[in-house]
Amino acid sequence: MITSIVPKLPFINKQQTLDFYVGKLRFALQSDYGDYLIMALHSVELHFFSYPDLKPAKADFMIYLRVNEDIESLYQQYQTDGVEIHPNAKMDNKPWGQREFAIVDPNGTLLTFGQRY
Repeated sequence: MITSIVPKLPFINKQQTLDFYVGKLRFALQSDYGDYLIMALHSVELHFFSYPDLKPAKADFMIYLRVNEDIESLYQQYQTDGVEIHPNAKMDNKPWGQREFAIVDPNGTLLTFGQRY
């Protein structure tokens, strides 16, 4: 039986990735295996693998993170913490019933956050 899905995302520079996810998005580092990282926030777990040749501007990686309550506070918190909101993905209600915003991590991965409205 499948119980969850854990995205595996690339990182170019480990320290920049840690600074972003731990320092700005408030994930906790669970494990550091050198070229492989595991981070968690609440019940969300993300894995990261080293990809030093990745070009962020050409990266096609993206994930969707569902927020179960108060996406407005999360949006404000990230702005206060200096997380740059994607210029084409500021907070907005989408026709598919989600209130969403998006950011891009230092590796070019698009992170979209959404809450049902």
